[in-house]
Amino acid sequence: MNVQKISSLIKELLVEIGEDPEREGLLKTPDRVAKAFEFLTKGYREKPGDVINQAVFESEANNMIIARDIEVYSLCEHHMLPFYGRCHIGYIAKDKVLGVSKLARIVDTYARRLQIQERLTSQIAREIEQAVGAAGVGVVMECRHLCMMMRGVEKQNSVMTTSSVLGAIHDEAETRAEFLTLIGRTTQ
Repeated sequence: MNVQKISSLIKELLVEIGEDPEREGLLKTPDRVAKAFEFLTKGYREKPGDVINQAVFESEANNMIIARDIEVYSLCEHHMLPFYGRCHIGYIAKDKVLGVSKLARIVDTYARRLQIQERLTSQIAREIEQAVGAAGVGVVMECRHLCMMMRGVEKQNSVMTTSSVLGAIHDEAETRAEFLTLIGRTTQ
């Protein structure tokens, strides 16, 4: 990523929207925005396998493992405005488990890209399924989208919920109900 080029483009953008990039409050804004985008899009420069970093462990567990309320921050690919919320993950271990912090790292790797929530939810589920060979995976994401809150329809209280369920959590109604109960959702 060329931070200097992005800084230059932000300076041009400031001029185009009618601002003076030379005024005191904006002098360092192009550099700050470029550095912010470097962080907010770092997922393009990360590989999920690298963030898992061999934290896949042998286990006799064959139970459901749940991590709830993982904070998620991303940028929508349509307006490059933030969406944020929480992600709930469950998977059924066969003979391998992930280090718990790696679930959050997988979320961040995919979220730190221009995204749509639907794809993000699916990418997280598939990555976990592949990493541990899980018998089933469930991911539910609940997010607020600033592109819907600040512009357009301006609905400040809207929350978008997406889910991706794979394997036994998809195929077995009882297992899916257990997952939803454990993350604090009902099956009604």
